[in-house]
Amino acid sequence: MDESHYSSYTLVIMKHLNFFAILYIAVIMASSLYGYVRENSALHFLTRIYQIPLAGWKVPIIALGLYASFLLLLCIKNESSLGLFFKVCLELALSFCIGYVIGFSYTGIVLLILADTMRYFPKSRGRLPYAAFIGIFYLLTDYNLLSVYYKITPLETYLEYYQSDVASVLLGLKNVLSSLNMLVFLIYIILLVRMQFSEKERVLALNEQLNDANEELRQANIRLEEYAKESEKAAEARERNRLAREIHDTLGHALTGIITGIEACTALMDVAPEATKEQLKAIAEVARQGIKDVRRSVKALRPDALERLDLEKALAHTIQEMRKATNAEISYQCTAKLNCFNEDEENIIYRIVQECITNSIRHGKAKKIQIQIDREYQILKISIKDNGVGCSDVKKGFGLHHMKERLDLLGGSLSYHGEEGFAVEAQLPIRWGTEEKEHD
Repeated sequence: MDESHYSSYTLVIMKHLNFFAILYIAVIMASSLYGYVRENSALHFLTRIYQIPLAGWKVPIIALGLYASFLLLLCIKNESSLGLFFKVCLELALSFCIGYVIGFSYTGIVLLILADTMRYFPKSRGRLPYAAFIGIFYLLTDYNLLSVYYKITPLETYLEYYQSDVASVLLGLKNVLSSLNMLVFLIYIILLVRMQFSEKERVLALNEQLNDANEELRQANIRLEEYAKESEKAAEARERNRLAREIHDTLGHALTGIITGIEACTALMDVAPEATKEQLKAIAEVARQGIKDVRRSVKALRPDALERLDLEKALAHTIQEMRKATNAEISYQCTAKLNCFNEDEENIIYRIVQECITNSIRHGKAKKIQIQIDREYQILKISIKDNGVGCSDVKKGFGLHHMKERLDLLGGSLSYHGEEGFAVEAQLPIRWGTEEKEHD
């Protein structure tokens, strides 16, 4: 349990102590008045006091009624400075009235007002004016000071009704209640000071935590900036690699067709001039298309064929161009619909077919190339085989490396072997739930 709970309990104890003290003094005064009346010595009592007292039964009723009103006012919380000032003034007025009823023989209720008021000030500077104001009121309502200017009947006059030893005990009990109230008030002030120190320590601890958090945030920002720079470099590297792949695929495809076509022209030039002219026209078309693709690759765009045509027509177009430019026998069969892929998937399918044809003619010196595209469940299979020279020890070059890299990005796979020609098989997953688009 923290100091705030203890301070609340301390206020409750002070309220009870003040209640018993007021009740105790009021009962003594009422008992004395009734005793004087019973013994027919009221006249003697009246000659010793300075003003006509209240009826015996009225003293405890009025005193406790005023104290009940005081407690109700004490329960009202007011955070505004003006409202708090009026609240304190009303509480002091009620305490003055209670003191008047019991002959100002007990002023501990003012300490209760001071203790309650201190709760509204988290900082000690705000407490000082109120503490000074209430402290001055406490001094002014002291019996010894008031009796100099006003004739007040002291409690000792009422105690003269009792025997001296009984009167001493009763007065001692009153002093004990006053001392207990003062002791509890001091405990409350100590707890209030401890609460303030604890609050300061908590604020300091929070400031340290905030500073630590700020330092961690600063370090995190530094790491984030470093990561952003690294990511930017990685993105630049990926973009360079992508552009390199595009240029390699496009330029390599075009140059292979041109070289093979020129070799054929060299052989036909003397024996068939007209066929040579047709071959040169086909070579020129391949060169022009290659230039277009290179330009588009540099601009990070898709192949020109895919810009103008859908995937199926683009594949048929590029295969037909290679047939004309190289005189290679290229068979193409597709049993799967290719109109359900996004741009990245279309690019990789197109580039695989283009790269494999280029490799078969350039490296394998193939005269026959078989291309088969099928769909098996949610997998698109691309099989390409040629009758070229093959290779028993296949080493991944730029083309194969980037074909595999592209497929890996899309969750696909690539396998190949160089026995009895060269064969490549690529598998590309078809996204689950993708519907095939209707043909226009």
